[in-house]
Amino acid sequence: MRSPFRIVAVVSVISLALAAQAQEATGGHAAGKASPDQLSTPTQQSGYTYVPESGKEKAGHVHTTYILRSPDGNKPAGLKTPTALSTIGPLATTEEAETPQSLGCLYVSSPSSAGCIPNYASGSGGPSAAGYGAIVLVDAYDNPNASTDLSTFDTYWGLPAANFTKVYANGNGSCTTPPPDAGWALESSLDIEWAHVFAPNAAIVLVEACSASWTDMLYAEQVAFNYIVSNYPAGGQVSNSWQGGEFAGQIADDSLFADFNYNWTTGYTTHILAFASSGDSGFGVGYPSTNPWVISAGGTSILRNSSTLKFSSESCWGGSGGGTSSQEAYTTAWSGGNMGPWADYQYPIFGQSSRATPDLSFDADPASGVWIYSQYGAGGWTVVGGTSLSSPALASIVNRAGNKLGSVFINPVTGGAWFSNHENNLLYSEIPTGKAYKANFYDVKTGSNGSSAVANWDYCTGVGSPRALLGK
Repeated sequence: MRSPFRIVAVVSVISLALAAQAQEATGGHAAGKASPDQLSTPTQQSGYTYVPESGKEKAGHVHTTYILRSPDGNKPAGLKTPTALSTIGPLATTEEAETPQSLGCLYVSSPSSAGCIPNYASGSGGPSAAGYGAIVLVDAYDNPNASTDLSTFDTYWGLPAANFTKVYANGNGSCTTPPPDAGWALESSLDIEWAHVFAPNAAIVLVEACSASWTDMLYAEQVAFNYIVSNYPAGGQVSNSWQGGEFAGQIADDSLFADFNYNWTTGYTTHILAFASSGDSGFGVGYPSTNPWVISAGGTSILRNSSTLKFSSESCWGGSGGGTSSQEAYTTAWSGGNMGPWADYQYPIFGQSSRATPDLSFDADPASGVWIYSQYGAGGWTVVGGTSLSSPALASIVNRAGNKLGSVFINPVTGGAWFSNHENNLLYSEIPTGKAYKANFYDVKTGSNGSSAVANWDYCTGVGSPRALLGK
């Protein structure tokens, strides 16, 4: 988008506990839905789970993709400090709430420790300083406590203080100040906190849309990309922890998630990647996850030894979204969207077929969910899962890797610009390798989201989950 935006950066403080109706969510290992306005049936691992009002589908709107954990069957309430939640039982493996220290150890080997066992003590730390440019999180409505939530999160875990900015996407005239919303506030707290974990040197920018309507969210996406182009020439990532259903005509919006639509103003030198949650309802797809320009973020379960709590394995999380798009077909005629010669990273798997998701995965099972702090959304500390976690965390890991990929490559021989999803090109190119794939990714082969996890790529976890930084 080439026209200027009216942008306001603010920080304000207010407190409100979460007040949203309950709805069924997927449990620890199986996808499924029950009647609205109820907590889910308890699972052995996570107890009960709970989806807020913001996670319900609504015509013309997008929804959040996080799930709260409630071990005791009550609506999740804010806790004073993180603590162990699982009860070690007769199962060979268990799942436990994870921390910056434990997932930093597992996914990027920082900090390194035997078994990557979660440590809930204040100051337990997280990944070492790394990162560049900015990671922008696109969410709906206002989180009046965003800045203080992030500061509280960083202080407790002993993470570096974040360079944080909040931006109102109000230039389309939909609002002057986005109204506050508890469900979306928790979403944005999750997003900014876990985007900061793996790339603490990257600036964290929260772009707040006036509402969760498609019109406002797609406008906010444009604000996010333009904000990086205007303020962070090194580039960065845009994370979208939300989803709606696919729709006829979505291809016209695909390029809004690609940096070639924006970075022409800097001679295509500002590279930006978009990430999107694959969804929390098991096998099935939504938008923008199926957009060929984005990295679709799926979900795993982290299983630990019941006796020692050492990492045992990762499995497909039953709620992880994945499947084949009904809209993003293969074509050889440039459309700005669709699969085609410019987006052929899945060609060795599917040939000339429609877009399939996800691409890459991260912990998303609420049973092995993460601690976040959200004063407006939850009244304090709480444990959250869902692919809302996968998107910002993977954006942060890719930022930490520092390859600075986007959708444009300038060919020095011809001087021409080749448009492609270069991050997915890199991820998928490693699947056939004899050594790189096994060293750079965890190949998830167990579990099901309605489609069983198998070796290499699958409809639950995509390429797999990251290990260290090579090949990201």
